[in-house]
Amino acid sequence: MTEPADRVYLGGSVFTAGWTTSRRLALAVSGGAISALGSDAEVREFAGPRTEIVDLAGGLLAPGFQDAHVHPMVAGLEMLRCQLDGTSSEQECLDRIAAYVASHATRGRPSESGAARSSVTEFWVTGGGWSMESFPGGSPTRQMLDSVASDRPVALINRDHHGYWVNSRALALAGIERSTADPTFGRIERDDDGTPTGVLHESAMDLVDRIIPATSARDQMAGLLTAQEILLSLGVTAWQDAAVGNVFGLDDALSVYLDAARTGRLVARVVGALWWDRNRGREQIPELIERRAAGSAGRFRATTVKVMQDGVAENFAAAMTGPYLDRCGCPTDNSGMSFVDPVALRDYVTRLDSEGFQVHFHALGDRAVRESLDAVESARDSNGPSDNRHHLAHLQVVHPQDIARFTALGATANIQPLWAAHSRQMDELTIPFLGAERAQWQYPFADLLGAGTAIAAGSDWPVSSPNPLEGMQVGVTRRAPDEDRAAFLPTNAMSLADVFAAYTAGSARVNHLDEITGAIVEGHRADLVVLDRDPFQYPPDEIARAKVRSTYIDGECVYSVDG
Repeated sequence: MTEPADRVYLGGSVFTAGWTTSRRLALAVSGGAISALGSDAEVREFAGPRTEIVDLAGGLLAPGFQDAHVHPMVAGLEMLRCQLDGTSSEQECLDRIAAYVASHATRGRPSESGAARSSVTEFWVTGGGWSMESFPGGSPTRQMLDSVASDRPVALINRDHHGYWVNSRALALAGIERSTADPTFGRIERDDDGTPTGVLHESAMDLVDRIIPATSARDQMAGLLTAQEILLSLGVTAWQDAAVGNVFGLDDALSVYLDAARTGRLVARVVGALWWDRNRGREQIPELIERRAAGSAGRFRATTVKVMQDGVAENFAAAMTGPYLDRCGCPTDNSGMSFVDPVALRDYVTRLDSEGFQVHFHALGDRAVRESLDAVESARDSNGPSDNRHHLAHLQVVHPQDIARFTALGATANIQPLWAAHSRQMDELTIPFLGAERAQWQYPFADLLGAGTAIAAGSDWPVSSPNPLEGMQVGVTRRAPDEDRAAFLPTNAMSLADVFAAYTAGSARVNHLDEITGAIVEGHRADLVVLDRDPFQYPPDEIARAKVRSTYIDGECVYSVDG
């Protein structure tokens, strides 16, 4: 006789990749794995006197969501600092900063020992999440910050994490003045006379990062665990951290992840993408190999390398095949930045591929997408097909000629569906500078699916919301939740089944977890999410109204709305 199940889920629906909609089914879990799938009556037969009965109450049971591109530690730390996420105006930002400064009069960014990276010992105000569209022309000023915090250095990263807003004190401590040259791959915003305005783009942020006191390992752990709690509450059971290394002004987080994994505090399954230093070359590959060898513990493994090939479109750093336009609609002399020389990139990726690394590309502009695909093609030509599952994240602008190359090269499209909607940033700071034709190439999800491309999905949190259900709704409607704007390029909308699959089986495949998670299959680990309603039974503009009731990893409840 079959042993009774540990838990059975009855009274609701189930969805898994490969289905076009949910089905009225029940599920049994034994020993941390899915043991049976069938009707309520069939699954009830597996219940014994000690079996926990979970009443789905008409809700949906699905594989746990997996985020294929996220920065949890950064997100968690920002929540613990001056948090500007959700602000929509200059005054709202300034009010929130003023309140933070007043309530944190002697707090800043000391290292664990209390010593700063330099001789500067002042308490810095850090955090971020401000949006460019909250300010005239997309650019705040040092004077604005000075009005609420003149006696302390302030450095606040923007929502897309490609620019700092700093005050006069921070500029002075960093030695940034009229004569300071723009660094390679960076830009200092300036007044007409060359005086820095208080915004630093891309690598210009390094000029300030190098003097901000280090974040302690204790604070990094606090940020990670804070973020994990939120992700679990949203049904996320696994993720790929898209930047593990000395990046975003943080010290290398690898040791923090390993500590969390070894001590059981990291309960999610996590793949770490080791940061590729764009200021170095192939000489860093042996170091990456060593870090990978030492970088596995518990449910964490560092098996990926992250290459950031370009910036973002709003600051004209996303690499495009043609020039950006100016405010009059005329071509400029700027087509964005390729942070890694494209010829060298092909060599690096070929070598990484031969060593068994997965490569995770940040590729936002169509030239960066093409350069990344060229690198994957070079690796494939030299090494033959592999199971490394290279993936390109963001894909804001994809040239139509490159759509079919994803399938041909076995490259995965790692999409952030929440961005495929009209917003002030899109309509005022992006489309006018892309031009009419190129603006039509943005976020071509349906085109990629139609070409047979493997799709994974992620949030890029804290750049945008970590809630997968919000991303799914935008993927289907091409409108931001609770917005009444027109749909954004609706011919590239996805079905709910396809976007749901991207957040589960698709991301599990990218994370090399698809043999054990990401689908409702007997024998798979019971990494599951229970929603309070079945989104497949409601209109598309109500998908994000579903709420997570509980989250399970290996059959253990790691989050419940009931505590």
